Amino acid sequence: MTTLDLPPVAASGPAGEPSPPASPGPAGPAAAGTPGPEKKLRIGGVTRDDVLTVAGAAVGSLALDWVLYERVLPFSGAFGFLLCWYLLFLAGYYLLGRLQWNPMMVRDRLVAVVAWSSGLLVVALTADQIGYVASRGWEAAQHLNFFTESMERTGPLDPLTSGGALNAIVGSLEQLGLASLFAVPLGIAAAVFMSEVGGRAARPVRTLVEAMTALPSIVAGLFVYGIVILTFGFEKSGFAASLALTVMMMPIVTRAAEVVIRLVPGTLREASYALGGSQWRTVWNVVLPTARPGLVTAVVLGMARGVGETSPVLLTSGFTPRFNASPFDAQQVSLPLYIWNYVKQPYDGMIARGFAAGLTLMAVVLILFVTARMLGGRRPGQLTRAQKRRINREARRQEAAALGGIARPYALHSQAKH
Repeated sequence: MTTLDLPPVAASGPAGEPSPPASPGPAGPAAAGTPGPEKKLRIGGVTRDDVLTVAGAAVGSLALDWVLYERVLPFSGAFGFLLCWYLLFLAGYYLLGRLQWNPMMVRDRLVAVVAWSSGLLVVALTADQIGYVASRGWEAAQHLNFFTESMERTGPLDPLTSGGALNAIVGSLEQLGLASLFAVPLGIAAAVFMSEVGGRAARPVRTLVEAMTALPSIVAGLFVYGIVILTFGFEKSGFAASLALTVMMMPIVTRAAEVVIRLVPGTLREASYALGGSQWRTVWNVVLPTARPGLVTAVVLGMARGVGETSPVLLTSGFTPRFNASPFDAQQVSLPLYIWNYVKQPYDGMIARGFAAGLTLMAVVLILFVTARMLGGRRPGQLTRAQKRRINREARRQEAAALGGIARPYALHSQAKH
């Protein structure tokens, strides 16, 4: 039975008027009934009940899953065990939550648990992949010669202190640089055309870009191989490989850049037009600077798509163990092709070199991503250091000019007085 603390009703006087309340003593019963300080409610965060509920659901679902897999059902396999455990965990968390909270709060916290567990799963899978590649390739990557030598004078049975992937590292950087030089301007120009210019030609361009987005990489390699190498007579080289990577990167950059450009507020364009700016100056000085962080992300997505492609590079660049720093002359190997060629060999040293090349490819992608974010990751309207220094220098110059303008009439007045 729930009791409620009601305020005392004032006694009526002889004329029906309430009599004045009696003054309670310092230790009277009225002092004990006075309300205490308000309790602050904390919105968000994790409480002890949340932690205990998640732990109880996890332990209980694990025990039930083990009983079902080992004693009741004829199931086996690690993947099925983990999947069944996760489903039982969600069901157990929902049932435990209904014992404590109302249905709306249970649904809210269940969605939060699903989101957190999904994020942790992605992080765990990424860490597992990186850890596996690092554990298999660290034996070869710990030697400095892996980054300073090529495989020209190294055989399959030579120790890991001989040979390396310098030729593949240089080849990947050159091919990715040329592909970015071709794909980024074309992709951003196509995005600007579809989002800012428009017209009848915008629809077929968008249809072609969407079709190229789902294009298999082997088809891009066959296209460049048939047109550039067989038809025009060029030899397999890093330049031909960069053309194949351009075909793969350009639709990614175009789609992502178009989405980012469309997110620029229309009021900025209208303000530029109202000040007399033309369309191309509005795009160049207003739209593209505002969308710069998103455009950098689009470029990074395109580079991440191109740097790991193997099949188009296999058909267009060829494979060679020699070091070739010229992408326009002879065959040139890249890191994905280096990995594909050495991991499938039956020699432990070659397999270790292949995994070390995979670890190097991860490091190259990480360096490119961090560099791109540092160069173009500022918020819209945020000034660079050079721009801030120029503005401060101009402000100091104007302040000095203003002080000089005030001091000059005062000096002339002093001279006239004397």
